[in-house]
Amino acid sequence: MADATILNLVLWLPVIGMIAIARLPQGADRTVRGLSLGLMLLQFVLAAWLYVRFDPSQPGLQFATDQPWISQWGIGYRIGLDGYNVLLVTLTCFLGPLVVAGAFSAIQKDVKLFYAMVFFIQFAMLGAFVAQDLFLFYVFWEAMLIPMFLIIGIWGGERRIYATFKFVLYTAFGSILMLAALIYLVYSLKESGGVASFAFADLYGNRLPPGTQAWLFAAFALSFAIKVPVVPLHTWLPDAHVEAPTAGSVILAGVLLKMGTYGFMKLGFPMFPDAARAFTPVIMTLAVVSIVYGACLALVQNDIKKIIAYSSISHLGYVMLGLASLDLIGIQGAIIQMVSHGLVAGGLFTMVGMIYERCHSRDLAAYGGLAKLLPVYSVFFAILTLASIGLPTTSGFTGEFMALMGAFNAAWPLYAAGQSLPLVLAVLAVTGVVLGALYMLRLAQRFLFGKERAPHQPFTDLVAREKIILVAFVIAIFWLGLFPQGPLAKTEPAAREFRSLVLASHADDEGMQ
Repeated sequence: MADATILNLVLWLPVIGMIAIARLPQGADRTVRGLSLGLMLLQFVLAAWLYVRFDPSQPGLQFATDQPWISQWGIGYRIGLDGYNVLLVTLTCFLGPLVVAGAFSAIQKDVKLFYAMVFFIQFAMLGAFVAQDLFLFYVFWEAMLIPMFLIIGIWGGERRIYATFKFVLYTAFGSILMLAALIYLVYSLKESGGVASFAFADLYGNRLPPGTQAWLFAAFALSFAIKVPVVPLHTWLPDAHVEAPTAGSVILAGVLLKMGTYGFMKLGFPMFPDAARAFTPVIMTLAVVSIVYGACLALVQNDIKKIIAYSSISHLGYVMLGLASLDLIGIQGAIIQMVSHGLVAGGLFTMVGMIYERCHSRDLAAYGGLAKLLPVYSVFFAILTLASIGLPTTSGFTGEFMALMGAFNAAWPLYAAGQSLPLVLAVLAVTGVVLGALYMLRLAQRFLFGKERAPHQPFTDLVAREKIILVAFVIAIFWLGLFPQGPLAKTEPAAREFRSLVLASHADDEGMQ
């Protein structure tokens, strides 16, 4: 089977899963769960095969498909893997079976519809990552709203309707501006080159005056910043996480938030390089504000889900900092941090869901002494806590260290030239590491080693299914932390391309007059 066919199969397997589930009779919940897990495992195996086969020494897209779709508008079915998305596609397919298996006992209502929506959002997220056509990317970008709307709205908590509409309104507002910007972008390409095309490769070479770039970049950046989310556009995230079921929280933290950072990396910066360079101080400032402010908010929360939700804002600030540094090490650190956060936050939300099934509370004050009551659970929680802090040998350390190194590498020459702001921001970003240790150790101390509280009902430690899920998370976290050279080798050409696209001016000198 050709590798391009395998990538198409990876993308379309969730659609096959939705069709297969729809044909099953009502009440066949066990069959639905087994079928969903089997297809997700198959998808991960195929994605892992593509990851192994991915050759970073080959320039351009790999395993690509380029077929005309709406030819008169220059729209095509263009998909492929490159250094930008290969790790994120693998992460998405890795989390798929863990989300499905984690929901076996948690979801008892409308099981068929739930797993169909998990397949739907898996399809939309993978489509956004592998799309190499702006129209196709936008279709997948918008499609993600539908299943997440239903996952939170049907299986969420008491305030699920409020959280769902807040999430949709925030995201839809940014998407409308991006739609207007992409239409103008393609129209300008047709006016200047005489050819209408939505292909990323064509749009990268489109020459626009700096003023036009600034407006288009602002429209794209707002949409992506909402999805990250960057402070002050973050207020939808804690509500969505708190009200979402565990599977929804894992999907949100593990993959969906990476759509914003991936959008900046794949589209925002390379398509509007002059504007991106001009906005870099603003982006770095907002990134550091997100790091520090998110950590401070996590430090004062008593809802366990909110602690992890606000920590996500802080950790993704390092991604934005690494990208905005325009330093090779920082850019690669941003990519690693995206994957690391998906693993660590996904694992933590999974563990919160496991304890919630037993005690039906997310209030930190309701827990204490779990190290004695649930020793196996506590060991896994401690490991994920240390990974979130950024303990060396874990993936959290690799991503954050490289992002910070990139920020300092970019700041020193500017400081020598008399610009102190980048160095001040880099120093402030380091405080996020300290604050991260404070709020996570506070959580672990009260959760695992605080005053022992008798449970309302007897409950057992982790069952075999839960242990397998958490072992998978831990193995992936330590693999990325101990052996980052493999993933870094696959992303380095893309990081170099990203840097060259942004640093090379695309402004037309005549258009600047």
